[in-house]
Amino acid sequence: MSLRHDPARDRGSLRRFSRAERWAHRATAVLMGVCVLTAAALYLPVLAQLVGRRALVVTVHEWSGIALPVPVLVALGSRAFRADLSLLNRFGPHDRRWLAAALRRDRRPGSRPAHKFNAGQKIYAAWAAGATLIMLGTGLMMWWTQIVPLEWRTAATFIHDWLALTLGIVLAGHVGMAMADPEARRGMRTGWVSRTWAKQEHPLWEPEPERRVHQGAERHDTR
Repeated sequence: MSLRHDPARDRGSLRRFSRAERWAHRATAVLMGVCVLTAAALYLPVLAQLVGRRALVVTVHEWSGIALPVPVLVALGSRAFRADLSLLNRFGPHDRRWLAAALRRDRRPGSRPAHKFNAGQKIYAAWAAGATLIMLGTGLMMWWTQIVPLEWRTAATFIHDWLALTLGIVLAGHVGMAMADPEARRGMRTGWVSRTWAKQEHPLWEPEPERRVHQGAERHDTR
């Protein structure tokens, strides 16, 4: 008999992410990490000399960049993933309140109302998706030397390099914030978070199964 703890049986936990979402996040993180590390090995002389084999590093960088959208495209087959994308794409009055409080560094209880995703997470997701597409497009323009004119490739190189630097800084901030929130990391690692954390950090979030129960009770009361 297995003694491993089953979070689904813990009434103090809520399901936050499905298996498809967690694997999509992990695969994307690995591919992004490879892109960042190989880019650093290509552009920093110290790392370039340490790693060597520039042609191999270029190949790994190119193919990891091309594969970067694949985990998200595969995860689109998951209903839970599509539902969370829909939530990330909505920006309501409570998100503006959250953002205003964050800019003021206001941490008072109730000052940062958030649904399943807060305003900062929504902005980061939108920015990361747009930056990834631009990086992919400019990278392909740099790769297709026989098709794309030199002027276009020069502009693409400029955009690609500076956006890569910006992306690295933003990713470092994302990792730093994740390291400061163990419960959020547990949610991405196991799919489950504590109800206490959810109520504190995402007070407007009501998981789907509970929402159905509440709606059924309301319909019953009106009869």
